[in-house]
Amino acid sequence: MREDESTERGAADENPAPSRRALLGWGGAGLALGAAAAGGAAAALRDGDTTARASDSGAAVAFHGAHQAGIATPVQDRLHFAAFDVTTDDRTELIQLLKDWTRAAERMTAGHAVGDGAYGGLPEAPPDDTGEALGLPPSRLTLTVGFGPGLFTQNGGTNGVKSGGTNGGTNGGRSDGRSDGTSGGRSGGDRFGLASRRPAALADLPKFPGDSLDPARGGGDLCVQACADDPQVAVHAIRNLARIGFGKVAVRWSQLGFGKTSSTTPGAQTPRNLFGFKDGTSNIAGTESDALDRYVWAAAKDGAEWMAGGSYLVARRISMRIESWDRTSLQEQEDVFGRDKGEGAAVGRAREHDKPNLKAMLPTSHVRLAHPDAHHGVRMLRRGYSFTDGTDGLGRLDAGLFFLAYQRDIRDAFIPVQRSLARSDALGEYIQHVGSAVFAIPPGVRDKGDWWGRTLLS
Repeated sequence: MREDESTERGAADENPAPSRRALLGWGGAGLALGAAAAGGAAAALRDGDTTARASDSGAAVAFHGAHQAGIATPVQDRLHFAAFDVTTDDRTELIQLLKDWTRAAERMTAGHAVGDGAYGGLPEAPPDDTGEALGLPPSRLTLTVGFGPGLFTQNGGTNGVKSGGTNGGTNGGRSDGRSDGTSGGRSGGDRFGLASRRPAALADLPKFPGDSLDPARGGGDLCVQACADDPQVAVHAIRNLARIGFGKVAVRWSQLGFGKTSSTTPGAQTPRNLFGFKDGTSNIAGTESDALDRYVWAAAKDGAEWMAGGSYLVARRISMRIESWDRTSLQEQEDVFGRDKGEGAAVGRAREHDKPNLKAMLPTSHVRLAHPDAHHGVRMLRRGYSFTDGTDGLGRLDAGLFFLAYQRDIRDAFIPVQRSLARSDALGEYIQHVGSAVFAIPPGVRDKGDWWGRTLLS
């Protein structure tokens, strides 16, 4: 059970992040800063609370709990996601890093500065906190940590994508995408002694038709997902964790996101993607505890006891061909998705949340191919964000969807759904997957003495 805000703040004060003296000489992370946006009220929100309103944008989300915040939590407006390569082979240093990150996260999610703060300390030493979030409320900041396949192998493994796979091919020698222990670079050294503890559900993805993956935009040994209602608060959090990790981790890639493209809050308006359509209307809500237990949260009986209460994340950077889409007729746009653009209702239905008749849609419609009813009811919890990163040098927008999906087993959820979409989805003419990563998201930090990854590394 999560603690209330006063307990959380007390825990943060009793467990400060590494002091300025301990961090003396550590460098900063060269990460871009977002723009500032003020927050609102100061009431604490709990994981899965459905009472979030616009006026709650300054609130604090409780950090401690059985599950990490930032999964079933009501989706915030902004994202800063970063993947890291671990540059040390010392298990003790990795453990200390995760402890230091946990203590810093406790403070930042409660609206406090890291360690001794951004000013007032030793003038000869760098401050413990970079300072750009001073005076800003917590803004519902959540920090969610994950472990990539490379943490379980020598020199980073396969980055979660099976090399040499054919279109719709195998994973670990099996046609169903399940690993048999030969995939993912498991041969080779075991730098942290974790190879035997890699969950089978943390499966390498096969090469899907149409993929054009950039290695510089995928993979990673660790990830941190920072979600907040203020972009400066989210960027501040990633920047400070990267700074604390200097010499032990290095940023591999990162992504800023805006305009959430899915909701975990019942009754909230379904967000629209950059094509102007509502998507993910059947997303799992934070209040659907039975569905979360069945489709999102890992259990000890799944084969990796240390992951009980955790989940598995697939992150995909999807480029959208905005200019081509904007020249497409409304009728074709609606046929591509299988829903109308105004209400968001499926073909032949009047309202957005009416149960769709998949057979009434074109066989190539996105909704028909992606809906849980087309996959034996299997569901994923989506927390995607739109992005735009300027232009591509030819005057075209470099924009798209940063897809984030949490599930109990990647082999049973994302892989079969994406195979179906990659083969037949009409939307494939207007999108391309250009970045990819998978991560095991460990269970939550239960109390002030706990830390990210304890169940795996202790």
